[in-house]
Amino acid sequence: MEDDDDIRGLISVVLARAGFKVTAVATGADGVAAAADPAIALVTLDLGLPDMDGHVVARAIRNLTTAPLLFLTARSEEDDVLAGMASGAAGYLTKPFHPLELKKLAGQLCPVAAPSQEPHMPGKSHC
Repeated sequence: MEDDDDIRGLISVVLARAGFKVTAVATGADGVAAAADPAIALVTLDLGLPDMDGHVVARAIRNLTTAPLLFLTARSEEDDVLAGMASGAAGYLTKPFHPLELKKLAGQLCPVAAPSQEPHMPGKSHC
């Protein structure tokens, strides 16, 4: 989930090129709804969403899926990282990030194990 169109587009392109089927959403509510899909393999989440606090979204998603949560956020203080991990993050990447960092971390959190499984990842809106 990412409310910024440009960043959402970048995340979508990077992850699609890494082999993920990307579902992009811009709000926490849409992200929680998307996370109910049993095919979800990875969730990216910005903490600064327009409709809900990212930590609330993370906890709601954690109740729906065991897919890893990757926080992509501008919040870079140690307390922010610790709060993110406490709310269910498996990984934490601060903005601005390099696309290769995102690709590498997504691959570590969700290695594509079998060709028959297509990773699916909620992220933004109009992809």
